Amino acid sequence: MAQRFTGKSVVITGAGAGIGLGYARAFAAEGALVTIADVDATAATAAAGAIGGSLAVTVDVADEASVEAMVAATSERFGGVDILVNNAGLHMGTYNQGLDLPLEDWRRLFDVNVFGSVMCTRYCRPSMVARGGGVVLNQSSNSSYLGVGAYSISKMALNAVTLSLAQELAGDGIRVLGIAPGMVASDAVLARLDQPTKDMVLAGQLVKRFGSIDDLVGMVLLLCSDDAVFMTGQTVVVDGGYVRQL
Repeated sequence: MAQRFTGKSVVITGAGAGIGLGYARAFAAEGALVTIADVDATAATAAAGAIGGSLAVTVDVADEASVEAMVAATSERFGGVDILVNNAGLHMGTYNQGLDLPLEDWRRLFDVNVFGSVMCTRYCRPSMVARGGGVVLNQSSNSSYLGVGAYSISKMALNAVTLSLAQELAGDGIRVLGIAPGMVASDAVLARLDQPTKDMVLAGQLVKRFGSIDDLVGMVLLLCSDDAVFMTGQTVVVDGGYVRQL
């Protein structure tokens, strides 16, 4: 099978571990030139070392100068940016609170989950335009349709960003899409959840198992490929049928 992303430059934020690292491996396996960007420099370097030919960049997506430097480093190494995956985000724990969450935490959450995606897109845009277009993929969550807590609200806002930027960038040949996963089971996630919560999630899903990174990879590659050239402005839910009233 032909590799769909041969020679394409792909920037993935939050790619030092977890879902982002899974995406990085998948793009690299399909021939992409991958920039592994993460706030954790050690994790980014280790991930890049495990994925041949990739570039490790330390980035705080909430810091404009840091984002600008990330794009500059990618352009210097790979000649520009074709695909941006805005995967970096804050989640779970305290961010599931609402009114009790301190205002400074609300601001930090939005700085990373919402404004970070806007900032990364802003700085990748000129390169994408110069290369004839591109794709921006925003990592949302099925909780964006459930409306519970600050994290959920931040992802609802990100869905709106996806729709708005799709309209703004259509003339540049840039497609903007989102993916909204349900619960993706990792050891860390499962360790933080009590059994009643696990039971509730599985009871609500039509597919009676927890999701995995592999369940997301196929959709991400599809959305970023030429097989989805007629799609933009949408956030696709991948959650085993948990959110199905839409």
